[in-house]
Amino acid sequence: MLKNLLKNKKGIIFGALDDKSIAWKVAENASLQGASFVLSNAPIALRMGKIEELSKKTNSSIIPADATNIEDLDKLFKESVSKLGGKLDFVLHSIGMSVNVRKGRDYTDQNYDFTIKGFDVSALSFHKVLQTAWKNDSMNDFGSIVALSYIAAQKTFPDYNDMAENKSFLESIARSFGYHYGKSKNVRINTISQSPTLTTAGSGVKGFNEFFEYANNISPLGNASAIDCAKYCVSLFSDYTKMVTMQNLFHDGGFSSTGVSQEIIDNMKS
Repeated sequence: MLKNLLKNKKGIIFGALDDKSIAWKVAENASLQGASFVLSNAPIALRMGKIEELSKKTNSSIIPADATNIEDLDKLFKESVSKLGGKLDFVLHSIGMSVNVRKGRDYTDQNYDFTIKGFDVSALSFHKVLQTAWKNDSMNDFGSIVALSYIAAQKTFPDYNDMAENKSFLESIARSFGYHYGKSKNVRINTISQSPTLTTAGSGVKGFNEFFEYANNISPLGNASAIDCAKYCVSLFSDYTKMVTMQNLFHDGGFSSTGVSQEIIDNMKS
């Protein structure tokens, strides 16, 4: 296994809640690969989660920030650059929430105030993060910014609700901002479309366990784990992928390219 892929690299990791979350696994793996970073989450999420444990394990600082609030983000980026002793090399956006899903509202019966809130948290926050980093000139040349997405941005999954639109917009931001950031500052921006993953957030989606098994049966390699996704994120933070930008990268065991599997056919026969 390659070691020290992120030696001397500095970053911010948004969204680590507990040891089931992908952001948590990214922090652990980034630390093992030599990175130093700041952990950030909304104040209410910090109270609910176990981020202090992760901070101690990775020798990282915690700076609370509401990713929908420009003042919070401005303070976060300035303090992170100061604490870490220089500009950043990577940022992970692992933030998503649907109030409609939480409240049990069907896609055909949305509360639009809930919809707008979920859009702000899950998608528009990514643009706010990028714009804040841009305006503060916080990123080093060929720095890497990654956001986590899902294939519901391209295909319909009934119970994914308004999060499908949020992920579509998220991926569009990566392409649009990726052009400007690449041309002006040599910063790359990508999204990772991850397999359904057994996280605290993912398990809140109706029918998640059944769909997890379905995806696992469709995918030639099975579902990609949170740990494998974390390793993929680390590779995108590294210099080995310095010319990859504006991409939505499927990390799903082949699910996105498979029509049907023999397992599914056999299950239908039985």
